[in-house]
Amino acid sequence: MNPEHIKELILAGMACDYLDLDGDGQHFQAIVVSREFAGLNRVQRHQHVYKMLKEKLATGELHALSFKTLTPEEWSAQRG
Repeated sequence: MNPEHIKELILAGMACDYLDLDGDGQHFQAIVVSREFAGLNRVQRHQHVYKMLKEKLATGELHALSFKTLTPEEWSAQRG
């Protein structure tokens, strides 16, 4: 599985203001910035993203993904 395919899966299921994903084919790291995260805690945000990847994780096609989930306001504040 390549990063571009994972990006496509995420973007097909949610609107993102910013999405960056990198990995080695087995393990991936992502930054997902979306207005859809407003009012959700960290666990709920992760569950929201995992919904788009559930099938690939279940089959083992996608092995490991770690990510940061931020609202646009949090992303802006973090970037200074």
